[in-house]
Amino acid sequence: MNQFDNDNGHQDEKNHTQDESLVALDINAADSISDEVLDKFYDREQLLSIMMATLDDMDGRINDGLTLPYFADIDSELWQDKPKTLDIYITDEIEGQALNLEARGKDYATNILSYPSELPAAVIELMPTLPLGELIVCHDVMVREAREQDKTVVQHISHLLIHGILHLLGFDHELGDAEQEEMERFEIEILAGLNLPNPYL
Repeated sequence: MNQFDNDNGHQDEKNHTQDESLVALDINAADSISDEVLDKFYDREQLLSIMMATLDDMDGRINDGLTLPYFADIDSELWQDKPKTLDIYITDEIEGQALNLEARGKDYATNILSYPSELPAAVIELMPTLPLGELIVCHDVMVREAREQDKTVVQHISHLLIHGILHLLGFDHELGDAEQEEMERFEIEILAGLNLPNPYL
């Protein structure tokens, strides 16, 4: 596994940016994923902007009364105030298939897998940061699906990262039509804020 980027730098609290104060993003990739692919499609600043847009959108919805399913036991102000961490791992179709089989019993590579942190509220309250979990992105599937859906790869990755983060927060489109509609609405609105088109049209 080669590490593409790691946000472990120390900075004076008075000088850090809002992004650095709110999130830590750790991006890693399988050895089979080239540096050229990482530079072109998984630029850290781009992924960070997607993460921030999603969390900012959720913060606004929490203020309007939304409860995050996986964090329902945590005080909303505490959730909003804690710096968040997210791990992203980019892999190929071979490893993606093996991971999907192990995680979901499905013998094919899927576009993105979400592994929530699932830490109890009492533990999270004691931690200096709030780990959201890990997203595993299968780049080969992302490229193929983007081509099939007549989208750019960057658009498709942006959409699926938002989709994955929402899964890490506990939203699940497989629970029913209402849940699917809610999740899609969130995705569309977050993407619009990033000047990206509705992926469902």
